[in-house]
Amino acid sequence: MKQNNYQGALQKPIGSGFNTKSTSQEVIKGIDLTGKVAIVTGGNTGIGLETVKTLSKAGAVVIVPARDIEKAKRNLAGIPNVELFELDLANPDSIDKFAEKFLESGRPLHLLINNAGIMWVPLRRDTRGFESQLAVNYLAHFQLTARLWPALKKSNGARVVNVSSGGHQFSDFDFEDPNFLNREYETLLGYGQSKTAVNLFSLELDNHVKEYNVRSYALCPGAVGETELSREAPLDLFQKLGYVDSEGKLLPEVAASLKTIPQGAATTVWCATSPLLNDLGGVYCEHADVAHLNSNVSVIGGVKAYSLDETNAKRLWKLSEEMTGITFELS
Repeated sequence: MKQNNYQGALQKPIGSGFNTKSTSQEVIKGIDLTGKVAIVTGGNTGIGLETVKTLSKAGAVVIVPARDIEKAKRNLAGIPNVELFELDLANPDSIDKFAEKFLESGRPLHLLINNAGIMWVPLRRDTRGFESQLAVNYLAHFQLTARLWPALKKSNGARVVNVSSGGHQFSDFDFEDPNFLNREYETLLGYGQSKTAVNLFSLELDNHVKEYNVRSYALCPGAVGETELSREAPLDLFQKLGYVDSEGKLLPEVAASLKTIPQGAATTVWCATSPLLNDLGGVYCEHADVAHLNSNVSVIGGVKAYSLDETNAKRLWKLSEEMTGITFELS
């Protein structure tokens, strides 16, 4: 039996040779993805778009599901080996239709990169009554992964890469009230909970699927400028957090700490392709390496133990099946 990462047992850097400044093109250097098929959600903007460009350049066929097809066409223009499909992660029926269409192609799926996400949004609920950040950032990708499982298993060597965030440190998962029905909504609590869910899912998924030669990872891309994540964020929230001045201008020290988009995509690409991870899964990564376990309440960086807890991971798996109405069938 391969080792698991419950309680962070495997959670320590492995000496990848990369760092916070490494880019997606640097971490994939020398790796040939010819003949591989990848799906990248949120692949037409920001980190996702850079991920698509990098995988395509390495030879992979990259499928980009998108809600706004015309916008995606514009952003993906000129990138070879890209296929565009319609998908709305806020709509469970749309997820099923996309997965069904891909499965009908008969192709194996070598890389599933669950990259899309939302942040800084006001309280919204989907058609099922689920809080929107939990629904889009986590439950949609649980459903998509479950639906695409036959193609992942068929590849005999797939990886599922789930883009999480250091924002998981904002909140553990609240099993008593995940949808903010009986507690006050705070957008960063919702975001943190959704990313903790991503970590727990990545951990538990790896333990379910590694016997089929499929591995799973969660990762933090770092604080990245020039993405669309903050498009709904109110200015006063950024001011309270000390990110901008009274005129809304980004503070110099904050700007200096941000990664570029190619740097932000590096850990995603590293998790998807690095040979160093061939026999290691269920870990949380950052800066193109396995992250350290963070037990210091006041320190940002690394991964919190509560998002690698065995009991919570198993409990969330069961809850996710109940909330989505999907049994994740492995056989």
